[in-house]
Amino acid sequence: MWLRDFLRSIVYPGLDIHLRNRASLSQNWRSGARTVLDAGSGNGYFAWRAYQSGASVVALNFDRQQAERAERFLVGYRGADPKRLRFEVRNLYDLASETRRFDEIICYEVLEHMRRDREVVADFFRLLNPGGALHLCCPNADHPRHRREVLDTREAGGHVRPGYTLADYRALLEPVGFEIDVMAGIGPLSLYLADEFLRWIRNRAGDWAALPFFPFALPFVWFASMDPEMPFSLYVRARKPTANAR
Repeated sequence: MWLRDFLRSIVYPGLDIHLRNRASLSQNWRSGARTVLDAGSGNGYFAWRAYQSGASVVALNFDRQQAERAERFLVGYRGADPKRLRFEVRNLYDLASETRRFDEIICYEVLEHMRRDREVVADFFRLLNPGGALHLCCPNADHPRHRREVLDTREAGGHVRPGYTLADYRALLEPVGFEIDVMAGIGPLSLYLADEFLRWIRNRAGDWAALPFFPFALPFVWFASMDPEMPFSLYVRARKPTANAR
């Protein structure tokens, strides 16, 4: 198990270079002591980054196996303080019963899988402290890759919509009470093509076959431009107004 975790630590968070590119969005996060909810935490990468920046983080994942694996790796192997980094098995549709409050909520590449996105966003607004921020990133609905995608009509894990445009974000967030103060597109064509090449190998021969090519893909992450002409994903930071502002 130690060897497995050691090998995982070398390539963590994995071969998905779009995920690595989203790390650039952390420039819009706060730093230091604060409370953060990672809503749809995946392999725990962004919960880990928020923890490293000083936050106390609750990471929610509906997949028990994925949540337990992230906790075992990040808390058990990497030594994160379990009082400051918690992984919980939870469906975002069940947030109505949540009573904890947070300074920031991170929700990356999640809402495109959920039909009742307005319900989830309303819960986010309620759970944020006044002045708190929602960091939301989803596929760009105008990207050719997403426009031609076959959608998941059963909400069984795939995309139920091709993504969002900035107008879609406004229509989703502003009626709830959010005020959008930062917008950005990420994922230029060069990074998209590099990721497609890696995925082509992974889908046909597995991750180990793609691993030798992975170092050649990393520069496409390091030098990825912000706000390209046709971004792969769109990010917004949406704030909950303070009591005085309302």
